[in-house]
Parts: sequence; structure tokens; C-alpha cells
Amino acid sequence: MRTRLFALLLTACATAPAPAPEPEKNAEAAPEAKPAPLPMPPGLDEAAMDTSTDPCTDFYQFACGGWMQATQIPDDRPLYSRGFVSITEQNELKLKAIGDDAAAGKLPEGTAFARQLGDYWASCMDEAKLEDGAKDLHALIDALKVGNAKDLANTLAAFHLRKWNAFFDVDSIQDFKKSTELILGLDQSGLGLPDRDYYLKDDEKTKKVRDLYVEHLGAMLKLWGAPADAAKQVMELETRLAKAQLTNVERRNPKNLDHKVDRAGLKKLAPALPWDLYLAGVGMPQQQAINVTSEAYFKELSAVFKETKPAVLQQYLAWVALRTSTLALPAAYQTERFRYESAALTGAKVDRPRWKKCVALADQDLPEVLGREFVRRHFGEEGKRTTQGMVKAVQAAVEKDFDSLSWMDEPTKKAAHEKVQRMAEHNKIGFPDAWRDYSGLSTTRTSFLQNRVAARALESKRRLSRIGKPLDRNEWIMTPSTVNAYNEGQMNEIVFPAGILQPPFFNGAATDAVNFGSMGMVVGHEITHGFDDEGRQFDVDGNLRDWWSEASGKSFVEKADCVKRQYDGYIAIEDIHVKGDLTLGENVADLGGLKLAHAAMEEWLKAKPQTSKYRYSPSQQFFLGFAQSWCTKVRPETARLRAATDPHSPPYWRVNGPMGNLDAFTRAFSCRESAPMIRKGAERCEVW
Repeated sequence: MRTRLFALLLTACATAPAPAPEPEKNAEAAPEAKPAPLPMPPGLDEAAMDTSTDPCTDFYQFACGGWMQATQIPDDRPLYSRGFVSITEQNELKLKAIGDDAAAGKLPEGTAFARQLGDYWASCMDEAKLEDGAKDLHALIDALKVGNAKDLANTLAAFHLRKWNAFFDVDSIQDFKKSTELILGLDQSGLGLPDRDYYLKDDEKTKKVRDLYVEHLGAMLKLWGAPADAAKQVMELETRLAKAQLTNVERRNPKNLDHKVDRAGLKKLAPALPWDLYLAGVGMPQQQAINVTSEAYFKELSAVFKETKPAVLQQYLAWVALRTSTLALPAAYQTERFRYESAALTGAKVDRPRWKKCVALADQDLPEVLGREFVRRHFGEEGKRTTQGMVKAVQAAVEKDFDSLSWMDEPTKKAAHEKVQRMAEHNKIGFPDAWRDYSGLSTTRTSFLQNRVAARALESKRRLSRIGKPLDRNEWIMTPSTVNAYNEGQMNEIVFPAGILQPPFFNGAATDAVNFGSMGMVVGHEITHGFDDEGRQFDVDGNLRDWWSEASGKSFVEKADCVKRQYDGYIAIEDIHVKGDLTLGENVADLGGLKLAHAAMEEWLKAKPQTSKYRYSPSQQFFLGFAQSWCTKVRPETARLRAATDPHSPPYWRVNGPMGNLDAFTRAFSCRESAPMIRKGAERCEVW
């Protein structure tokens, strides 16, 4: 737009006529009439924009430049965004009010599990009583022994029921090939750094993070009363575990995680641990069907159990309990944790206030107590109805897209149609149809640590008790207040919690075009996840099965590889590139989600045309609505962490990356083919 205006101004200067004669001294010059500017479309923020930037050169700057210049990251946050974080902040205040009311006994009469929530919140907020947390934790840890294999098995069972994931974790999971059956899952775990590569890479920045971690380990274990050499020994043990673990890219392929064994097979794989004792300890004395995500890891784990001295095992287990329980411990532990995370991982300037910590913890430990009241107070039906309509509209666009694909053969198209139809039937919006039962949770106002341990143990037992029972399709992974959405491949469903159905993602006052760009794109993104490089491996029933023809599968891989190469070329921060393989699924979903949501919007507006005149066309509103929901500022430390571990690309590339591939964007802003954002020829990627 700026380019076209600039060209017109040049033309005017080149052909300007001679100046007109001056009017007589007493004559009044009639002012030139100027048309009033058209209004901004509701739902878009004019102040957030930088209209001096050509949208075809840098659309992120065009849509978000004003917001980026005016916004400062709050001191207690590693990043800030106009979408996710700003809504999260609003939700935090709403959840705090619920917690405060619960602690004061002011929730409406009959509110389910109000006492448990009130005890949990009051004990979390009572910072003076947290000073007893280390004593409470010592009492729990000192009662556990690791002097021999039997003791270790019993101790690990007790740890894992508390979700203290030492060495590995345990959970109920859907059988990869029989999605209606729930079996026991054992997965690699146990590292204190964010990812196994932090233990192994040799660049200077990673080495610095490692050094800071060892320093932190030493400081925390010193507070705990551990020997001086404990930090070095724990670091050596964690490094050995890291070397045996699958990478985050390898874990993106579900076939790499599908290793079903029986009890005898598990004993053969990792004989050093008495598995009968361990499984009895977690309440699974007769369990036979077990999935081990990494056979190589559990083989190495068996050697670790056999070769590591009990004293080192004891220090490692103490560290796992410490880092998992830090927010329930005295101020000295929390201060040290913040010092390390700020310097090594987040860059935040001040620690979060206690109430924000308690909101996050309550949302983890009592999600459907807190969430139930959140929904009652704050969730409106308009967002649910509109999102449901968007699901149907985007589903129709997806199916129309399938029919237009020349690279997909008819049998594969038929199966794809069936999968997306089932997915749309299974969508969940807002909150669960049935809420979890917390009547078995015993709480107190004297020890927050005890409340956390009790809540986590209750949830562990609930999840493990699902094994052998019919699959519960009511199960939610995210809490009702979460500002996010997800696609669950083994359930073949898409889920949109109440938390995300707020501005800027959904705005009842916005135009349909703006809402399709923000919330509609989220819908398209989640549907497309069912057909990204990972999701496409699950069939209509959620089973891990190759339902593609060989030719169609080969074509998909070639098209997805184009997306990988595109994002490999982008810089995340400084000299760190985006990992095209780690972020591939999200990038394919962004690209497909934008294209399909835009197509759905066009069909929607045929039936419900926009009657008001606005400054931007519906297509322009769509792309602006999308981009403005992603305006984000990130601290350098956090940007480096996310580049290493996050399967999502940085927000800048989540906007500019897919748009350069889309004909709809090129048309909307009349971009020349030579414009910097527009990808040309073989560089242009399109999967769906």
C-alpha cells in the first residue's frame, strides 16, 4: 500500500502544472473538500500498526510495529504478547479472585470442592508457613531408601505417584495401534535442564547455561544440607541420562515411541529394577500391556541403576524432589531458583508475585475445581456458538481443498474426508461435559507442600486407574482457563478451552473477517494438525497406521520438506536458526490453517456479507486480525530457550513465514511478485 502511494506521489511531482494565479487580497479561498477517512474495522487496533511499513515487505511490522514500540515486557515475565499473555493476565486476575473467595469461604453455597480449593489457596498464599516446607520435604525424603534394588523400586514408585519424575515417568496412555485401549506408559524423564541437548552441545552459550545450572545445583543442595560434591555427581548422572535419551525431533515421530512389551519383556529390557515391586507400588500389580517409549533409554537406565552408588542416587532423588517442590519451599530456595532461571533461561527482571505462582499451581493441581468456577463466572455462550460455526466452515473448506488436490489419489482423499468429518464431530469447546471428582482429596491449611503432594498423588492414581477401562472421551488435556487449543491425534479431536475465546482471539464486537483471522485461524490450525507430518500418521480412529497410498505419502513428504527448508533459513535470534524439523508440524498447521480459514471466511461472507464500509477489505482484515493476535516481545534468554525446545516458530515467523506462500495474501495487499515477503517459484511452499 505504501509503495503504490509513493508511486502516485512521484507521478504527481513529475507532471505538476504551473502554479495558479494568487486570488485577490480580499477573496476567500474555498477549502478543498476531503472525504472523511473510513473507520477501522472493529476488532483491529490501529495504534498497534506501523502503516509506514509496506505490508508486502514486512507484514509483522505493518500489523504490530506500533504495539512493539509502545510495549514493555513486564519485569516478572520472560515475554509478553498482545494475544496469549495479555489474555492470560486477565485470566490470572479472575482466577485469583476465585482463590481468594474460596479461602475466605465466600464461594456460592453448594460449590463443589470449595473446601479443598480454599485450603489449597490459603496454604499457598501463607508465605510464613512455607518456611516449614523444607522440614516437611525432608520428612518425606528421609523415609525413602535406595540402598538396594528393592528399596529403589519402592522409592521410585512413591516418587512417581507424587509426579516427582526421577529417571522416568509413568502414566496411562492410549495404545498406539488400538486407541480405544488404555495401557501403562513408561517414558524417559529426569533431567533438570530443559532438554537433553543442553547437556551435550559445546557452543559457548550452552556451556554458560550448563555452568549456571551446576552452580544452581550446588546452591540448592547446600540449602538442603547435601555434601559439597553432590552437585558434580548429580550433573554427571543427568548427563549420562541425557546421552541415552531421544532428541526432541526424534520424539516428534510417533513410530519412534511405539514399543509395546509385556511384563516379561520389560524385565528383560531393564533387569536391574525389580519391576514387580515397582508396578505394585504404583497400583498396577497385574499389569501386562506396557509401552516403553525408548528401549535404548531403558536399557541404559538399567545399567545406571546397577552401577550408580546409593549415595549418588540419594542426592539425585533429593534434587528431583527439590526442583519439583521449590514453590512450596522457604523463600531462600525460591530466590535461588529465580536467580538461576533469570540468568540462564528467561531474562525476567523480578520474580513473580506469590499470587501468580498460586494461580499457576492451583490451575495445575485442582484444574477442574478452579476451572468450574471460572466457567460459571466468565464463559459466555456466544464464543462457543461462533467457534462451533467456524469449525463447520473450516471443515467444509478443508474437504473442498482435499477434492482440489492433484497430488492426492482418490482412496487417500476418501480416508482424509472421513478423518476430518470425525474430527469435527469430536470437537470440544469451552469446558468438559462432566467434571472430575476431588472428594478423595484431603487438604489442610498448615502445609502447602502436603496439599501439593496430596493433589498430585490423587491425579496420578486417577490416571492410572483408567487402565483397562473404556476410553473416556470427556477427558481434557488443558484446563478451562487455558489460553490455547490443541489437536489430540489419538482421540482425533480438536479442543478449544474457554480461556482462549476472548479478545483478540474471539471478539463479539469484531467483524467476522477479523474473527476468522484470529479464532478461525486457530480452528484451521488445529484441524490441519491432523494432517501434518505427525498427525497424518493417525487414522480416523486415532490408530497409528499408514492409511496413505505410497504415491500420496511420497508427495506429502516432498511438500512438507519444502516447509522444513523454508524455516531452516530463518533466524530465531542472533546466530540461532529456527529448527525446521522441530517446528515442522506447527509450520504446516500455520500455513494450512491460514489458507483454509481464509477460504472458509470467503464462503461465510457470501451468506453474511459485510455491509459496513471499513478502511480495510475483508481479506485485509483477516490477515491483520491474525497477525495482531501474535504481536509478541521476547527477552533474548527466552528466545534462545524457545529456539532450542519449542516446536513453534518465533512469532515473527509465524506471521511472515506462511503469508509469503499464500496467493490470498498476495491478492489482498496487491503485492508485486518481487516484493520481499513473497516467495517465488520453487521456494513457494504449499501442503494443504
